[in-house]
Amino acid sequence: MFRLKFILAGILTLVAVWPLASPADEGRKVLIVVKPDNPRVATDRAIAAHLETRGYRVTIGSQYDPVTTNYDLVILSSNIRSRDLLGAYRDVPVPVLTWESDLLDDMAMTGKKLDRDFGKARAEHFVWLVNAPHVLAAGLSAGINTIYFKDAPMNWGKPGLGAAIIATVPGEPEHAVIFGYEKGATMDYEAIAPARRTMVFLDNETFGNLTPAGLNLVDAAVDWTAGVANRAISSCP
Repeated sequence: MFRLKFILAGILTLVAVWPLASPADEGRKVLIVVKPDNPRVATDRAIAAHLETRGYRVTIGSQYDPVTTNYDLVILSSNIRSRDLLGAYRDVPVPVLTWESDLLDDMAMTGKKLDRDFGKARAEHFVWLVNAPHVLAAGLSAGINTIYFKDAPMNWGKPGLGAAIIATVPGEPEHAVIFGYEKGATMDYEAIAPARRTMVFLDNETFGNLTPAGLNLVDAAVDWTAGVANRAISSCP
């Protein structure tokens, strides 16, 4: 009996110190959708390389390829031609992350009017974090956070009521730069999210301009959307 207790105690100790699952443990497959002849695709390659250091298995695919559901996460880069892609990935039962504001209406993540429902802030330095307890906030404090080393464009949207709004353009609370829909949440036009849907603020070539806080927010958006940080949105109605 004493020996059995000793063995059980050892097992419990191992469980207590064993690290939580990371992307590397999960081996999640990620597809980054781009316009392959876009000269800014070098930025998407840098993002892919960064995600691979975090354990993701990343493929860069063309927006002209057939829509696929063979991935754990689809990322729609801003380096696409939005009028060609439109809502191709709107109904796929796979988590989707984008930083292309021109796709938000086609994905039913916002309304349809440019500069009212979605748009781009041309020169921003900070975000206003309004939902710090949420996992998408990457553990940052509520309030103003510096995400770019120097002023740069930042994509935004005005999401539907089912979204968790994490951060906005400072002083512009209707311009959300990070927001997410849980699977089953109501998006715009009464569309229901078929899987997690997330918007994050990046623009075409701003990845290299991210501060550590900005990079943490992007990583948190990838992890949450892919289900690595598997927590429900706390602010959904």
